[in-house]
Amino acid sequence: MAEGNLQRTARAIAHGGNLHEAALRYGIAYDAWLDLSTGINPHGYPVPPVPADAWRRLPDDGDALAECAARYYGAPGVENVLPVAGSQAAIRALPALLPAASAESAGIAPLTYGEYAPAFERNGHRVALLDIGLATLPASITHVVAVNPNNPTAERLSTARLLDWHAQLSRRGGTLIVDEAFADAAPGESLASHAGARGLVVLRSVGKFFGLAGVRAGFVLAEPGLIETLRDTLGAWTVSGPARHAVMAALADRDWQRTMRARLADESARLADLLRAQRFAVQAAPLFAWFADARAHALHEALARRGVWTRYFAAPSSVRFGLPASEEEWARLAVALRESVAEIEHAIHDRSRS
Repeated sequence: MAEGNLQRTARAIAHGGNLHEAALRYGIAYDAWLDLSTGINPHGYPVPPVPADAWRRLPDDGDALAECAARYYGAPGVENVLPVAGSQAAIRALPALLPAASAESAGIAPLTYGEYAPAFERNGHRVALLDIGLATLPASITHVVAVNPNNPTAERLSTARLLDWHAQLSRRGGTLIVDEAFADAAPGESLASHAGARGLVVLRSVGKFFGLAGVRAGFVLAEPGLIETLRDTLGAWTVSGPARHAVMAALADRDWQRTMRARLADESARLADLLRAQRFAVQAAPLFAWFADARAHALHEALARRGVWTRYFAAPSSVRFGLPASEEEWARLAVALRESVAEIEHAIHDRSRS
């Protein structure tokens, strides 16, 4: 997209996992749904029993959590790591710590995680839609958010492209924020090892790959000065004691990680094949599949009437599927897909005859 065609945007914040809303809207009991509306691993990490002290004591910021994260992510050092209450906390706080320009200053992909644009706009930044295929960033852009792989489109940016963007932004005194919430399943393109560079922030989450969204824990990887400023902004005890226990166990369990990466690769391929069998042009990441299609909204509605909850996006009209958790759920999805597509095609045929 040429610089002159960049547009500012403000978005309503919507998320998957909103089953109570679906239950009310479609009159189907909460427990009767097959929820595929998030990209959270349905085979979550089996957290060992939580020590009693983790409940009784205040969270200990001096424990080994940051060191464990630095080792797992390959960050330069523990001084480059800040545990936070989910990457969501950092997304809300970071824009206030970055200089805002009078022109369009924050470049964000047209369809990506929906919290970024409102967070930047609330803190005085003018947001521009950014074509992530660009090699050279528009001169008006000071900061860029890159979700890699992107949620929901599954697009991936190479390390070389991101480092080149960082170099361009650094010359302007700007910042590249790389959200790697879905990178754990295929970590080869992570920028975590570069997180000591000024003007580079890498966000990581344990919610997706480890299936621990409920513990609300994540990490900011950045140069020490920004880490300290963000630590002061967020305050003490941002990650609970039980969450720290769970996350340290998950990050240290290399055997589980290796086995899970292989499993998710197989299951994401299975999901993509299931959707492609219905002639949808699918793009897939290890934890979800997405496609844009004129029938996307009709499919989302038809599946919902059958108790299958997916994530619909209006622009472009598209739908994202997470992974089923069991063979029973895979079979249920296959049947619901066939029935829903047949219903849609029948409706199209009837309209063409009228």
